[in-house]
Amino acid sequence: MTHDDRAVVLASGGMDSATAAYEAQSRGYDDLYLLHTSYGQNTEQREYDCARALADRVDAADFCHVETSHLQRIGGSSLTDDDMNVAEADTESEEIPSSYVPFRNANLLSMAVSYAETNGCAAVFIGAHSEDFSGYPDCRPAFFEAFQRVIDVGTKPETSVELTAPFVEWSKTDIAERGLELGVPYEETWSCYRSDEPACGTCDACAFRLEAFQRLGERDPITYEERPEYAE
Repeated sequence: MTHDDRAVVLASGGMDSATAAYEAQSRGYDDLYLLHTSYGQNTEQREYDCARALADRVDAADFCHVETSHLQRIGGSSLTDDDMNVAEADTESEEIPSSYVPFRNANLLSMAVSYAETNGCAAVFIGAHSEDFSGYPDCRPAFFEAFQRVIDVGTKPETSVELTAPFVEWSKTDIAERGLELGVPYEETWSCYRSDEPACGTCDACAFRLEAFQRLGERDPITYEERPEYAE
């Protein structure tokens, strides 16, 4: 049985997924089931702590933490491979960055759909957005549309799960603005690809995050080693 007020949120510990959780609640999903995965990423402990804090903040119906170490063993990403360096920020690049974890979202969404079907959730929320899909092929709208077809075909006939990427056409600035409206506790989120504390301020994830807050005239509440000016 599907419950219209239940949704799974892929909770990475970052600001996009935290905003997605609050957005889901604003849309009437009162019972949130948060799924967090550790896959050997550089900042996995800090990300776990932030995802756990988010579950408490939204009074989640459940918090599921899954170890997906196969992504580290497969490698191919600077987030999981010690032999690859996390690149310096280049917010204008159209190349696929070294931080891309090959086909990660298909892995994560598969688990999220299993979790949703088991718990009768009507939706799966993911915080991917337009600045993600410019570099990550598994963040494109076409990918999510295709994955929705996989969900429809691969679940029980009575199962109805909507894959929801509410920010897929939004910029990071749009997300930050919406999150501030919703009261998202951004001080309890983490984006840096390199460090648990402080955030480096110079990787792509830090750059996009800092730029968003700078464009809004707000101060990002987390601690940085450097706070370069990224906003034009």
